[in-house]
Amino acid sequence: MKIALIGYGKMGHELEKAALAQGHVIVATVDNPQEWTERLDLLKQADIAIEFSQPDQAFANINRCFDLRLPVVVGTTAWYDRLDEVKKRCLEEGQALFYAPNFSIGMNIMFLLNKQLARFADQYHYRISLAETHHIHKLDKPSGTAAKLANDIIAESSRYQSWSISEPYPADCLPIEVTREGEVFGIHSVIAESPADRITLTHEAFSREGLAQGALAAAQFLLGKKGVYTMEDFIK
Repeated sequence: MKIALIGYGKMGHELEKAALAQGHVIVATVDNPQEWTERLDLLKQADIAIEFSQPDQAFANINRCFDLRLPVVVGTTAWYDRLDEVKKRCLEEGQALFYAPNFSIGMNIMFLLNKQLARFADQYHYRISLAETHHIHKLDKPSGTAAKLANDIIAESSRYQSWSISEPYPADCLPIEVTREGEVFGIHSVIAESPADRITLTHEAFSREGLAQGALAAAQFLLGKKGVYTMEDFIK
């Protein structure tokens, strides 16, 4: 694949390393609005874009990819308040978008297990809480991964109507404990507790490698397709 990397921070560099190791070509890197103009000719050579930037840049970056009719894989989170707009344009124009809060295969297995746990917890009256820890540079709280875990629990549960990262927590509110420390790559835990016992699902990322490998696999999956896709489509 000829890949354009949109966002050239730590994740962008990890993607570059993984892509080159697999024999792909990085035709352009873009890290600010000015570079979209300066590197336009290079961007037009790309087969696909992989976007890991910042929450306040993602929406504009996706639309710039659409302007070039460039399929785009998006790993940035905390822009989903504009997801409906992006989906609408993608489908109306026959474009291609793959977005996910987390590209790790292991984390996506946990997403599936989380839904099962939520159903059983609802049936057998376990109370659920979440905890997530990331490095101090992460801007969004909670992480997009934690938000997905929480939203999936709410969808499967009759007990919870919302989630929050701040006390006090009403009875129908799912609590999320957020920690930012050091250079932690990401730890997510779902805890289901009863008066008798506790069940814990935990996923810990040891590096950014799993995210990079998953994003590259998603890019290969998206090539030649039109429409909107997620990791659930990929895993199936």
